[in-house]
Amino acid sequence: MSLVSARNLQKHFRIGGGFLSSGKQSVRAVDGVDLDVVEGQTLGIVGESGSGKSTLGRLLLRLLVPTAGTVAFEGTDLSTLSRSELRVKRRDMQIIFQDPYASLNPRMRVGKIIGEGLEVHKLAVGAERRDRVYELMTRVGLGSDAFDRYPHEFSGGQRQRIGIARALAVGPRFIVADEPVSALDVSIQAQILNLLAELQDELNLAFAFISHDLRVVRHVSHRIAVMYLGKIVETASADDLYTGAQHPYTKALLSAVPSIHKGKRRNRVVLSGDIPSPISPPSGCPFHPRCPIAEDRCKSEPPELRETAPGHTTACHLV
Repeated sequence: MSLVSARNLQKHFRIGGGFLSSGKQSVRAVDGVDLDVVEGQTLGIVGESGSGKSTLGRLLLRLLVPTAGTVAFEGTDLSTLSRSELRVKRRDMQIIFQDPYASLNPRMRVGKIIGEGLEVHKLAVGAERRDRVYELMTRVGLGSDAFDRYPHEFSGGQRQRIGIARALAVGPRFIVADEPVSALDVSIQAQILNLLAELQDELNLAFAFISHDLRVVRHVSHRIAVMYLGKIVETASADDLYTGAQHPYTKALLSAVPSIHKGKRRNRVVLSGDIPSPISPPSGCPFHPRCPIAEDRCKSEPPELRETAPGHTTACHLV
């Protein structure tokens, strides 16, 4: 059962025209996305920097208002909720930010940071709130002495645990994890990923896990969606995507993942050029200027995201 569903989701940011520009332009950060996040499972969202992953995550939480399209939580369109109704619904939807240094208020003590959601939603006060914060700190592996300390007194991994405890405080069912381990050392990454997996099993959480690291995404995800220039170009189960990727862009991403097996080398697919500007995306298939197998049809006709194998969808004319 889908907990969160997005249909034709779009977000275009207006930007002012330059000195030689004829007028205002729009950045198409997310450009017609359909996806589902299943209760108790993790949807990995991968792609290069600038593909629209973080913007998509914020749209799923209604932290950004979409230009078009809908996001539904348990079948309820979030755009139909009043401000007070959306505030209540935010208890079910939380976020873990990418930067554990910038996402915590340096002037607040850890106990206050973690317990702020309890206070805002009036879930606990006084001694009950303090006990709940201690329980959360224990759950994410923080000592009780953290309660009265400030964020700058902790390492990056400990700060991310504080961010996780803050997200868990109000009892959410869906969490967007926006590159939650990219700023951490590899050994600390493993600890945080294992913690998230344990919490998911214990609390039946649904995650949208955003990352550019395909090894990490495979480790934590049930299904994976590949983004390119604001669009989903392929979706599949984690195993199917890694063993049978169909879209040329996905194949190129996977070919760049280092292998840990001695003597086992991947056939590297090197893409030419950089990701095009989302201000003026290419006509037809957005990937065709960099695609090694593009044909004339790809330059003029946008491909639809269609089922190309059971549980596997691809947006490519040549699959």
